[in-house]
Amino acid sequence: MSDRIIGFDLARAYAIFGMYIVNFTFCFGSFADTSFLGKFSNLFIGNSTSIFIICAGISLVLMTSKSTDDIVEQRKSQSIVLKRSWFLFAIGLLLINWWPGDILHFYGGYLHIAAFLLFFPKKHYLWFAVGFIFVYNLLQFIIPITTAWDLRTTKYADFWTPIGFLRNTFYNGWNSIFPWFAFFLVGMYLGKINWANNKNQKKIFLIGLALLAVFKGLRWLIKADMENVERRSFYVKYWMQLMEDYFPANIPYIVITTGFALMVISTCVYLGGLFSNRQWMKLLSLTGEMTLTHYVFHITIGTLIFAKLTGTTYTGYPSTEQPVSPFYIIMYSIFWFLVSVTVSFFWRKKFSKGPLETIMRKVAG
Repeated sequence: MSDRIIGFDLARAYAIFGMYIVNFTFCFGSFADTSFLGKFSNLFIGNSTSIFIICAGISLVLMTSKSTDDIVEQRKSQSIVLKRSWFLFAIGLLLINWWPGDILHFYGGYLHIAAFLLFFPKKHYLWFAVGFIFVYNLLQFIIPITTAWDLRTTKYADFWTPIGFLRNTFYNGWNSIFPWFAFFLVGMYLGKINWANNKNQKKIFLIGLALLAVFKGLRWLIKADMENVERRSFYVKYWMQLMEDYFPANIPYIVITTGFALMVISTCVYLGGLFSNRQWMKLLSLTGEMTLTHYVFHITIGTLIFAKLTGTTYTGYPSTEQPVSPFYIIMYSIFWFLVSVTVSFFWRKKFSKGPLETIMRKVAG
């Protein structure tokens, strides 16, 4: 496909908006808020990240699709992807001192591995994804998932040691390569699908709906069955593997968030095709094209402005002060998203790529 599918940019715009809500809540609010808006904010936990990663996998395959049959072009594409992975890895490590929840250094790791898988047949991607999930679950029987973590403060004890860095990056970091690279592989599989075909869009949506419904249903049955005294001990023993939570990202969580992502992405592709000539769609797609810039700016400039407005202190960790109301966090997230849309519009009137996107291409090709 040579024409850009703006539906993917729309999905990325949705994902970055969700990240605004989650990250501002992490730093200034509370995920324990049981109000309606608090529960609404919690809906974005993980879902936005999985969409972001899956879209990255799709984009990578589409970007390199023209070099599929030419060995020289394949090597050139792999070289560019590797250099970009190192660039993002370095930016992420610089950012992590400011924002401990950084995803960019993990993203660099995903790209690095993906560079060697680019030209595999698409069916292999799903098997690789299953493999990464399997290894992650196997590792949990060898290394306690909370190793080095203080989950009360969300601080990681030995990140800057060789063993701690490897453990965090590959196993028990927020978006560690095992199992989160599975989302990227799903994206690579989706990137080889003909999205111009409406039947494929519907099929992907229905598959996502089925995954979401089946595993949500199983979760409901498990919770109901926990009332059975004879089986309660089994559920308590294996609850970590059965739970649907961002950390640890076990099978129910991965399948449910993948299902939701498939529904959102296919819907965005449909809407992108339906409203491709509308100004609001163009604005959102431009915003989606600049997610690297918006990600870095929201967690640096965005957090500083919000801290100033609310009279709180930014630390990069959950606030020990009075949590900011989810109403103000959501309103600020909407405001910052509108700022992102506005910046994208005026920036792209003069430049073909976002500022950080441009730097990455100049440095890494």
